[in-house]
Amino acid sequence: MANALGDAGAYVSNEDRRRAAALDGAAKERQRQSLNLQRENILSQRTSNPARRQALEAALAHVEAQISAIG
Repeated sequence: MANALGDAGAYVSNEDRRRAAALDGAAKERQRQSLNLQRENILSQRTSNPARRQALEAALAHVEAQISAIG
């Protein structure tokens, strides 16, 4: 039951659209979980070395920016 035009004039069913959206959502969720694990790992590290602390802060800011970009 094709009812919509997709790329290059090919017909795409609503079921195909739902399946693609579900796959995209699952990929984003896996990426979000991975980034949250990285964030937890960074937060769990302790150091008295100022350079290491600065690197951890930068890494944390980077990971949090990626999480925000995902939505």
